[in-house]
Amino acid sequence: MLKINNIQTFYGNIQALKDVSIEINEGEIVTLIGANGAGKTTTLMSICGIEPPRNGEIIFDGDPITGLPPEKIVQKGIIQVPEGRRIFPDMTVLENLEMGAFLRTNKQLIQQDLNYVMTLFPILEKRKTQLGGTLSGGEQQMLAISRALMARPRVLLLDEPSLGLAPLIIKQIFEIIKQINKESNTTIFLVEQNANQALKLADRGYVMENGRITLVDSADSLLENDDVRKAYLGM
Repeated sequence: MLKINNIQTFYGNIQALKDVSIEINEGEIVTLIGANGAGKTTTLMSICGIEPPRNGEIIFDGDPITGLPPEKIVQKGIIQVPEGRRIFPDMTVLENLEMGAFLRTNKQLIQQDLNYVMTLFPILEKRKTQLGGTLSGGEQQMLAISRALMARPRVLLLDEPSLGLAPLIIKQIFEIIKQINKESNTTIFLVEQNANQALKLADRGYVMENGRITLVDSADSLLENDDVRKAYLGM
């Protein structure tokens, strides 16, 4: 469904991604793990067209999307939940959710999806008239995921959804991610420093070091890999 072929992405003269190749099949949860600064977020930014790769190609549903502007990539159904949430702090919860459906016109389906995300995260129903910036970190993450779902993603890109959250909230967020995948067959590409949680959730995983993919395997196998356990699982 989403294929990244040997992409090289630069910030000025600094090469951030070095011949990165990743394949994600429809309906999968695939995770990309690695240390801070390894190039994980840059990979998502390259997919979304925010930091287009200088070389290589990105293919979605058989069509090249390399070089397309971000809004065109969103229209195709690739939606990112960015690191740090980045909700609209001066807009209400409901207004944030409506912004997620900005490109859609069917009001009945929009309302249906509003009801769905409120079911996933009941706290958002209680907070719907509250300004986004007044929510807790966990509530903001729930809002960021819900806003992305309002765009009806075919591929949901999640960048560090556990960042800065308490363990109980992390557990809840990851359970909801699994539920979204199962209920709607939404394909999920998860970038995460919490390797243990990510690999327990995912079907397959990639390990990134210094802008390169160094390991690819099933999530279960990576959990048992001695090098992964030492480097990322603290074992």
